[in-house]
Amino acid sequence: MICCLNPDCHNPENPDGTEFCQSCGATLAPLRNRYRVIQLLGAGGFGRTFLAEDLDKLNERCVVKQFLPQAQGSWAIKKATELFQQEARRLQLLGEHTQIPTLFAYFEEDKLLYLVQQFIEGDNLLQELGKQGAFSEQKVRELLIDILPVLQFVHRQQVIHRDIKPDNIIRRRSDRKLVLIDFGIAKHLTATAMSQPGTHIGTLGYAPVEQMQDGTAYPVSDLYSLGVTCFRLLTQTSPHNLFVNSGYEWTKNWQQYLPKPINDNLGYVLNKLLQKDLQQRYQSADEVWQDLHSTSLPTTINQNVTQITQPSSSIIDNPAAKPRINRQTKTLIAGLGTAFLLFAGGGYWYWQKSTNPRTLGGHSGEVNTVVVSRDGKTIASGSDDKTVKLWQLYGGKEIRTLKGHSDLVYSVAISPDGKTLASGSKDNTVKVWNLKTGKQLLNLTGHKALINSVAISADNQNIASGSYDNTIKIWNRKTGQLVRTLNGHSAPILSVAFSPNNRTLVSGSVDRTVKVWDWQTGKELRSLNGHSGDINSIALSPDGQLVASGSDDKTIKMWNVNTGRELRTFTGGHTADINSIAFSPNGKTLASGSDDKTIKLWNLMTGEQLATFQGHTAPVFAVAFSPNGKLLVSGSGDKTIKIWQVP
Repeated sequence: MICCLNPDCHNPENPDGTEFCQSCGATLAPLRNRYRVIQLLGAGGFGRTFLAEDLDKLNERCVVKQFLPQAQGSWAIKKATELFQQEARRLQLLGEHTQIPTLFAYFEEDKLLYLVQQFIEGDNLLQELGKQGAFSEQKVRELLIDILPVLQFVHRQQVIHRDIKPDNIIRRRSDRKLVLIDFGIAKHLTATAMSQPGTHIGTLGYAPVEQMQDGTAYPVSDLYSLGVTCFRLLTQTSPHNLFVNSGYEWTKNWQQYLPKPINDNLGYVLNKLLQKDLQQRYQSADEVWQDLHSTSLPTTINQNVTQITQPSSSIIDNPAAKPRINRQTKTLIAGLGTAFLLFAGGGYWYWQKSTNPRTLGGHSGEVNTVVVSRDGKTIASGSDDKTVKLWQLYGGKEIRTLKGHSDLVYSVAISPDGKTLASGSKDNTVKVWNLKTGKQLLNLTGHKALINSVAISADNQNIASGSYDNTIKIWNRKTGQLVRTLNGHSAPILSVAFSPNNRTLVSGSVDRTVKVWDWQTGKELRSLNGHSGDINSIALSPDGQLVASGSDDKTIKMWNVNTGRELRTFTGGHTADINSIAFSPNGKTLASGSDDKTIKLWNLMTGEQLATFQGHTAPVFAVAFSPNGKLLVSGSGDKTIKIWQVP
């Protein structure tokens, strides 16, 4: 089959080998002598979408989108073309995410505009719904867990999809991952029209009120559409029909359409996604993610708030006595005067407002490393005094000291399940400890030089250690067995980190490179070059799409993990080597600690310096955020740990 690209042709499909369209007589030549269009996939008011073969890539399949501007006059056409090019560049950036189709080309031919994108083989969720029936509660949760990081990435690039629906989410056949498609270039090209009263953009039933009434869209607009998508898949009920019958009234009692009751947690999340008032919805994909994993959510959005009083000392000292307060009370709590409350694990803790950090003293040597447990209760620190200490994050009390290393401790990591701790030392060993009891469980030997960094995989099963012997070793966390050794760096490894999806590992080295590995096969996927000094610290964003690297060259660089592309360099802040960096849990802020004795906070999107913390009297070697992002913990050569309130 070969397709005619004449916009006025009413029957574009022709048999293979045909030189001229049998319907309109147009020439049937490949686009740019490269893309042979073979099937019409869809058509709308702004253009058509075709399946094509790339003749330069052994007939690899791709998608060709033909844009048919509705504008009249030369100026309007010129403006449409400019906007097309701007949008194509935006799509090129978005395509760096593995769950968004890659943009291969955009061009003009015969006075028509074209995009060529990656073809994603698989069924969209509407097709899947038709084949398999209503989605289970678990399947909808998995959908949200898979697609929310993609939306977070999209919104971070200041792009709004505007047409989230089951048709535009494909389950890729090769790995079963969900891929977000159709960023609707025409929607951006018609932005001026959309600002006029009475116009709207999006799909009826899925689009929120602000899109339908004003043509405006925000990240919260995409989140509403995501909520409607989940509703459709859970209930098999058409939101289009509901909208035609009752407008947005159906969202007030959407639960009545459920074939059976769902878990309170998922119900709360969907209820908040489906709020008509955009101010009542989630404001970011990250907020949805956090609530989806919370164990202490109220069952309704507009839950009445009981009287709030300043907590007594008995409550402060007894975490078990702390009442649970929902997210809606934050604004009320903020007005309590000289005290405010920090949220963690569904409770709150009293903290006196102050510009001064809390200081924890106890180590007799420099503090090289700090980490905060996933439940937000425990700090672990490693020191030149050859010990690992455990502390209460709230309260600052020392819990216990772990002794066993015979030399300086350079790195500690706590498993995501909170059960174990790994420590790496100058004594060339990695030790594994029971976090609750302090008992040493394993002693991992095999490195020929000191170990500067350790990390534990997201599934709690493996430990990575980076050493001055220029290698990275992967160990089984339970048995201590060596799984494999990664070779590739030409100098000592100073930092290692597992990706959140557990598929890759990233490392930074004295050889001034960042390397991305498929650690399960041992294959080096890519090497990131750009720093002019040792790379002391690396950190992965919560969605796993970005890696930050801090260096002796006094800069921080931001890279795309999937492509290796350098996205931004943070400069002009620190005046000495950068020793440690950390992403905030919401992925919006980066913290850095330096030999200049300061800690700095950076806006991830703009590169702007947000704050500087001063108080340490020696180099800052380690920084770590609390899980709720409200506190930052730092370790220093002055032998102290400090806990800072994040503005």
